Amino acid sequence: MDIYEQIVQLRREGRRGAVATIVNVRGSIPSFRTAKMLVRDDGSIVGTIGGGCVEADVWQAAREVMESEKPRTLTFDLNQDPKYDTGLVCGGTLEVFIEPVLPPALLYVFGAGHVAINLCQVAANAGFDLIVTDDRTSYATKERFPSAREVHALDFEEATQKLDPNETSYIVIVTRGHRDDMRILRWAVQTRARYVGMIGSKRKVIEIFKTLQKEGVPAHLFDRVHAPIGLDIGAITPEEIAVAITAELIAIRRHASAGLPHMSWFRTQESPTGVGDVPDAPAAVDEHE
Repeated sequence: MDIYEQIVQLRREGRRGAVATIVNVRGSIPSFRTAKMLVRDDGSIVGTIGGGCVEADVWQAAREVMESEKPRTLTFDLNQDPKYDTGLVCGGTLEVFIEPVLPPALLYVFGAGHVAINLCQVAANAGFDLIVTDDRTSYATKERFPSAREVHALDFEEATQKLDPNETSYIVIVTRGHRDDMRILRWAVQTRARYVGMIGSKRKVIEIFKTLQKEGVPAHLFDRVHAPIGLDIGAITPEEIAVAITAELIAIRRHASAGLPHMSWFRTQESPTGVGDVPDAPAAVDEHE
């Protein structure tokens, strides 16, 4: 396979990588077969940009790029540093652009009501692939979710046994009831998902967390749960709530530097006897369907 086929295969497998491309050369350069190199997340490479120390430095930078998910450009002054004598460029300078190769952002949506419909529309436009699950056959249909990659009409317990989110996946819990929310959250916090968000007020969330802790779910697993879900933009309607949730998903995907609300606040309320009495506070999204 050539480098482009390898990139496609890598993304289909839900894996990461980085592509290094020679974008500028000042100085003489002999002919070379390719000016691109793919570095996979396991450290293996496809293609070459000439070998030697330049390639070694680019390989290391590529590993950093796939972690940060942000591109960068490296400049090598081959006149000033003899260690970069690779045979590719006889003096001069060399610029290499390194860009991340990322799998599709896969969003698992549990629930198929009004919030879920609008969320899928907005999230699809933002570039997320969608898998929707609900236990109601009349709700979980392709007609209601035309932009979804998959739509499952399954009992939530059965669905969680079949689905396996990876480190680049996102989970949003917007079912019609607290009992189902709790069942899914119990599973979600123990997955590898990059993001877990659940709709509901702080009071409701605390009650669910207290119950799950009594069942033996470790408290630290809740630190990464975003609940109440969505950025605080005063969202009220399902359409607005969908925008707030998608905005938070984008912030996670793009490594936004601003602090995002998540459930680390839950543990700060704990006392020796358990969770303290925390009153409801204004939240980005605190209403159920």
